[in-house]
Order: sequence, then C-alpha cells, then structure tokens
Amino acid sequence: MKYAIVIPDGCADEPQEALGGKTPLQAAKLPNMDRAARMGVVGRSNNVPQPLTPASDVATLSLFGYDPLVVYTGRAPLETVAMGIALGPNDWAVRCNLVTVKDGKMHDFTAGHINNADGARLMATIHEKLGGPVPGGELEFHAGVQYRNILVYRAKEKPAPFAKETVTQPPHDIPEKPAVDFLPKGPGSDLLRDLMQKSLPLFADHPVNRERIARGDKPATQIWLWGQGRSPSVEPFAKVYGPQGAIVSAVDLVRGTGMLIGWNRVDSPGATGYLDTDYASKGRTGIAALKTHDLVCVHVEAPDEASHEGRADAKIEALEQIDKHIVGPLLDALPSFGDWRILVSPDHRTPIRTRAHAYGMVPFAIAGTGISPKGQTSYDEVVADASDLEFEQGWKLMRWFLGK
Repeated sequence: MKYAIVIPDGCADEPQEALGGKTPLQAAKLPNMDRAARMGVVGRSNNVPQPLTPASDVATLSLFGYDPLVVYTGRAPLETVAMGIALGPNDWAVRCNLVTVKDGKMHDFTAGHINNADGARLMATIHEKLGGPVPGGELEFHAGVQYRNILVYRAKEKPAPFAKETVTQPPHDIPEKPAVDFLPKGPGSDLLRDLMQKSLPLFADHPVNRERIARGDKPATQIWLWGQGRSPSVEPFAKVYGPQGAIVSAVDLVRGTGMLIGWNRVDSPGATGYLDTDYASKGRTGIAALKTHDLVCVHVEAPDEASHEGRADAKIEALEQIDKHIVGPLLDALPSFGDWRILVSPDHRTPIRTRAHAYGMVPFAIAGTGISPKGQTSYDEVVADASDLEFEQGWKLMRWFLGK
C-alpha cells in the first residue's frame, strides 16, 4: 500500500463576506480535492487539544499520529532537528523570529518576509554580540530560513532557567497588537526579555536594515523569542505504524517533525515556504518519493501565510495551485503503484478574520483502496461538519487512514 498526505497549512477557515458567505475552500475551484471527496469520505478532526496553543507544532504532531499531550515539549526543538542542531538532555531551544515592531505594535512577524541572506547577516550580528557565556550556560544563535531562527541555551554548570511554566507568545498571533503586552513571563523570562531589548540598538542602524529601507522593504527592528522547549523523545513512525515515510516541506518545523519520527527529508527545488513556492515541483517531488517510500507527506505553507496577511484572494490562489499541481498529480499517479490511499487535511485553522491560528475541528478528505464513498460531493468545512466521521482526538486519525 502507498500512502500520500497533503497538508494545505491553515486552510480551514470561516465564511467570508468578501466571498459571498463562503469559506476559501468553498470559494476556490478545487476539482481534485472534490474528486477525492467523491471517491472517498470527508470528516473532521481536532488536532489541537487544550490547553496547548493552536499552532503547527502541536497540530502536526497530531496529524502525524502522535498525542501532543504526551510527546510535545515545545516548537523550537522540532525545528532544531531539521537544522541539524543536536540538543543535550539539559539544553533548551527557543524560536528567534526577526520581526518588525512599529509604533509599539507587532506590525510584521516576518520582517517583510526577509530573505535568507539578510536574515543570516542580522543573525550573525546577534550571535556575535549576544551569544556566548551566561551564568550557568552558553547561548548560541543559529540562522534558519528567512525570519525563522533558533536560540540554543547550552546548560553548563546548572540547569537552564526555563520551565514548563515559562510563557511566551507566538508573534504571528498578535498582529497589530501592543508588543509589550505579550513579552515572556515566568521562569527564565528575564533572560529572554533582556536579549530582545538588547537586539533593538543592534538593529536600529544595521547595514542590512539601511539597505532594506532603501529598497522599500520593511526593516527587522528586533528579535522575538518564543516557542521554547527541550528535546522530545518519540517512537519512530515505522515502529508504531509500519510504513516508511518521507516529508516534503520548506518549513523547518514541519520537516523537523517528520524527521523526528523517522521520515526522510526530501527537498523540493523552488520550495520557499511562502506564496511564491513552486507548487508543481512539490507535486513532482512527492510522486518521485513514492517510488522509494511507503508514505509521502507534502506540506504547503502558503494558505497559512495568506491568512496571516488577511488576504482571501491569495488564500484561494494557493489552494487552487495545491489542487492543480499536487493533489491532482498524486491522485493520478497513486493507482500505478497498486493499492493506495490519500489524505488531504490542514493541520489547524487560520481564519482570515483574525489573521491568527485558532482552536477547532478541521476538515479532511480520504480516498483510495478500501474507502467506500459516502456521497459527499466536495471538500470543505460545511460538508465536514455534516459528516458522522469525527476524531475529537486528532492523533487517532492516522491509524484510521492507514487502515490499521
């Protein structure tokens, strides 16, 4: 049996007045996702159990078949896996965004979707000026993809100052809100706040920001620290479920989660983690990976990014590109391998109205060998809400999908 999973990140949404009362999934032209719905079943799952924060780290673990209430330790440690950063048993990883705070508000959590080169130069300055020894340990700053970077606290003489009670805020969930209201709190927060404050003068007249402003781009005004955690321990996917998997994603968090559970990372040329990603390349890469793996997961960040920007048109365009260049080709190719199944599902909801991640059920469609059609004609939230197929514990969907 061959399995394919397609994740249109954050695609689940609410009815939009601008779309005539339809959700983006309803308004978009999605002949292939609808084909999967007609061939199989549409249902819904809850991938973010409370009190965990609704975000891709928690939701992706659920979607991959792991109970986040049991295995989740934080977002940043998942990203370090993809970046090849090893964490010791007492080390902590912290997500380090490059952000634009304007008039005291979180204006842009991506610093204008800063490019890799600019981001790396800024992070080099941060590491030079703020990295190194601190009481009880050592700080390392690592450049990642665009605005997504990592701080590692290497515990030396005593445990790191952080704890489960340390509270930090994802910057993508506070658009145009006062940044001062969402600074770190709890154990270790003094260190995080101090580093964020010290980044301000380092960036104020940085050559990268002068160049960006001259080009009409947004400057990165500071670092924003959040998503802290220690290295998680999980059973390999192949041991728990059987199939050998591959992950195709441009986002370190998602591919790191896949690698953590033992899937092979397969990079797709032209994948950017943004709206300009090469959708067709991802489709081709996914099909090629099926030749050497039992299961392939193709993740696309674009719908989520469109929601964070509050752009219904961009979200619809991203969904249509995923449908045409990824879901369609996979549906056409899978039968050539013999028995097969496909799952289309977002990880979490990202409503355009709030421009932030949200709790709640998300729709999924499953088609293929052994799946009996239920007469559902389209893949969207309304059809899913009317379905009797529901997984309140979203992590249990994986076993059902695999037919285990």
